[in-house]
Amino acid sequence: MAAQEPASAAAPAPAKKPNVIKRLYLWVLSWAETPYGTPALFVISFLESSFFPIPPDVLQIALSVARPKRAFFYAAVSLVGSVAGGVLGWYIGHALWESLSGFFFEYVPGFTPERFELVRAKYDEHAFLAIFGAAFTPIPYKVFTIASGACAVSIQTLVFASIVGRGARFFLVGSAIFFFGPKVKEWLEKYFELATILLVALGAAGFLAVKYLL
Repeated sequence: MAAQEPASAAAPAPAKKPNVIKRLYLWVLSWAETPYGTPALFVISFLESSFFPIPPDVLQIALSVARPKRAFFYAAVSLVGSVAGGVLGWYIGHALWESLSGFFFEYVPGFTPERFELVRAKYDEHAFLAIFGAAFTPIPYKVFTIASGACAVSIQTLVFASIVGRGARFFLVGSAIFFFGPKVKEWLEKYFELATILLVALGAAGFLAVKYLL
């Protein structure tokens, strides 16, 4: 008679699920394997300008690595979607901020009352530079787009600063594909957790720069 395994034998431990941000990152990246990668890039670029936490650079890089000759086209898609999303952010701040501020402070990464008030205080003096800095760097751009509407920054200033800053950022990413190709994607996949920490640190450092240098 075959011996039975002890009833107390430990069941295999369930696989650890990635954190929410990593799951969102993988979901964004998965669009590169579908025929809808380009429209997904536009939508993600649009949404990231007001509330979505994953930057469009992730999908832009994946699409560009697969088709390097279209790297600048994907940069343009990111730029148009992001600036259009910035206009939505401006409208949220201009017309809806009083009713939606609680939602953003509680649920949207990058939003805190302290950061929002810091941006509000700086807009009177350096609106263009503040928006440009947020558009180009890891500082949460969404905070600046919404604050610009709440602080009555002109939409023309927002659009112009966003085109310059986001254009420089996305076209720099597109240019990098020509020099590094698939290595960029491999690095992101291997060091994503570290990259996330660094981006958060850079964003915090950026807010310090806004506070003390602008």
